[in-house]
Amino acid sequence: MTANEASGAGAEAGSVRLASARGRWVLGCSVLASGMALLDGTVVAIALPRLGRDLGAPLDVLQWTVNAYMLTLTALILLGGGLGDRFGRRRVFLTGVVWFALASALCATAPNGAVLIAARALQGVGGALLTPGSLALVQSTFRQEDRAKAVGAWSGLGGVAGAAGPFLGGWLVDGPGWRWIFLINLPLAAVVLLVAVRRVPESRDPAATGAFDSRGAALAALSLAGVTYALIEAAAGASPLPVALSAALAVACAAAFVLRERRTPHPMLPPAVFSSRLFTGINAVTLCLYAAIGGVFFILPVQLQTAAGYSAFKAGVATLPITLLMLLLSAPAGALATRVGPRLPLVLGPLITACGLLLLRRVSPDATSYAADVLPAVLIQGLGMSLFVAPLTATVLASVDVSRAGIASGVNNAAARAAQLLIVALLPLAVGLSEHAYTSPGAVDDAFGSAMLLCAALCAAGALLTWLLVPRTALEPAPDHEIAHPECTANLGVSAPPLEPGTPDER
Repeated sequence: MTANEASGAGAEAGSVRLASARGRWVLGCSVLASGMALLDGTVVAIALPRLGRDLGAPLDVLQWTVNAYMLTLTALILLGGGLGDRFGRRRVFLTGVVWFALASALCATAPNGAVLIAARALQGVGGALLTPGSLALVQSTFRQEDRAKAVGAWSGLGGVAGAAGPFLGGWLVDGPGWRWIFLINLPLAAVVLLVAVRRVPESRDPAATGAFDSRGAALAALSLAGVTYALIEAAAGASPLPVALSAALAVACAAAFVLRERRTPHPMLPPAVFSSRLFTGINAVTLCLYAAIGGVFFILPVQLQTAAGYSAFKAGVATLPITLLMLLLSAPAGALATRVGPRLPLVLGPLITACGLLLLRRVSPDATSYAADVLPAVLIQGLGMSLFVAPLTATVLASVDVSRAGIASGVNNAAARAAQLLIVALLPLAVGLSEHAYTSPGAVDDAFGSAMLLCAALCAAGALLTWLLVPRTALEPAPDHEIAHPECTANLGVSAPPLEPGTPDER
């Protein structure tokens, strides 16, 4: 291999074979980067109880530790994909990896909750640059005939990273400490940078023109921040005036965002995609289902560690069956939806998940047996999630014209992340858990039972919306319409649908 071939700049995008040495390097680099972001979300959830105790932080700091990251990631992820198309996908991807690593180092050294929250917000900016970039590199680098296999491999290997998260997170929290859940990102990022610079070719969209909708992104971020602040501070017992002002700011920014997107020639969120009744409906279903799952995975680690007395490692491993079931069953569920239509799995899946969440209410200080009290519930929950995740993504892409497939997937991704952001802010307020009550086994146990009822109700609402808005029969897209490959959803874990960038002119 020549020196030119060894460098990323020496390969032509769209010409790399999956079976080649360069192809394996590109795939490995993308998987490692996306796995780093996926691991971060998993291990942070496991670390929250220990982190709060070590910092002496109230519950609102734990909420912001999750939501500061989700806020900037959700608001900027669509913009991140557009930056890659314009300035170079590898360049923006590398910028995101470096940014993510530096913010991770700041998280690991944070002396208090305020610094940690600020660092998590910065980490979300890095995630918004690297997350769409990791899959965009796969789709832009490989030959057309290899792309489906490459995306499937990216999804499957990413799922392995998600499965490793509970083991790694629990071990780090119980061992060297919660700060290492952020420090582990530094060597991973270094490997990604080394491989990307030497092996990954640059690509961009030469037709990408027009101004970026940075004002729209700012309005979306302010709206989400306003409603998140209002909900979290209300649960913390803040005075009514700042809560009301924050809520009013959120409403005003949301209205301004809608007007902006209608009037700007290059909107971040094109209103035309919502002309499809099915697309609008399936995104409403997404909000319900991912709010439910986000709420469970926020409060369940607290319940297991504080009320049931689990170690961080045991609490992480407790939910591993969910990830394993999704890895095994998401592809068959996607194939089933293709044969019989999306309505059946999108009704049964949420209802089965709701049954699992109701069964989780058995987890309590008196529930001493994992096999009898926890395992049945997480198995049922995992079965239900496996049924609905892949059909949900496929239905989103089938609900719009192929020319809008990329933005449709991005919108659905943002909807899922926004749902998780809002439920983490809302849940403690809704179930009466505030301040330092998360350290009390009795208070956590009472709140957990109510939280599972709420999350089960959200799943039932998602099933009802599906019944009313999603067709019973199999979707019939145009002959050239892209339907998501079922295996592309295998790595979702509990984060969000995959952000699948379309062809360059779709942004």
